[in-house]
Amino acid sequence: MEINLKEAGKRFNKEWIFRGLDFHFESGNAYAVVGNNGSGKSTLLQCIAGATNLSQGKCTWTENDFSEETNTGEHIYRYFSFAAPYMDVIEEMTAMEFLRFHHSFKPLLSGISHMDLLKEVQLESAADKQIRYYSSGMKQRIKLAMAIFSETPVLLLDEPCANFDQAGFDLYKQLIAQYANNRLTIVCSNDPAEYAFFCKDTIDIRAYKPANKKASF
Repeated sequence: MEINLKEAGKRFNKEWIFRGLDFHFESGNAYAVVGNNGSGKSTLLQCIAGATNLSQGKCTWTENDFSEETNTGEHIYRYFSFAAPYMDVIEEMTAMEFLRFHHSFKPLLSGISHMDLLKEVQLESAADKQIRYYSSGMKQRIKLAMAIFSETPVLLLDEPCANFDQAGFDLYKQLIAQYANNRLTIVCSNDPAEYAFFCKDTIDIRAYKPANKKASF
């Protein structure tokens, strides 16, 4: 999978979040989108994922003979897996029920069962517990597991270690090392500890904020 941003910009009302962003993401590489809180990292990631439309420019996704552009990419979700602390989970379901539901839309990595997945993130003892009784760190492990263990060429991670203690952070590093090597991975974070150990390219979103942030029509 390759992703190409050309003159990409996003505004809310008349205020530009970013503008004039040109970048090419290549399969098998890892990238970090950095900037302070509220700088637009998450917005950029959601535009890349096709979850929200750009206000200006294009985002093109290419996978073998597949090619779509933002605003028309109705099937692009099949190629992406996404984890973020603000994502909702169905808390009335148990972890096992939720994973089965999620993976009815996206297959698991080959050779991985749902219980294998829960063991990898050290939640096998809570497999039949409703997610609403999980701690914030346990919920984040489920979200991260859904993304990492889905069979997709692109892995998008927004603040992946939010709500993690040191054990959770160590687990994150282990999962990245084992399961993210051959994928296009994009991490949004303002903490170098979340990306510096494996991301070789960095985009500072603040470099794409116009001096005059008001949109012109």
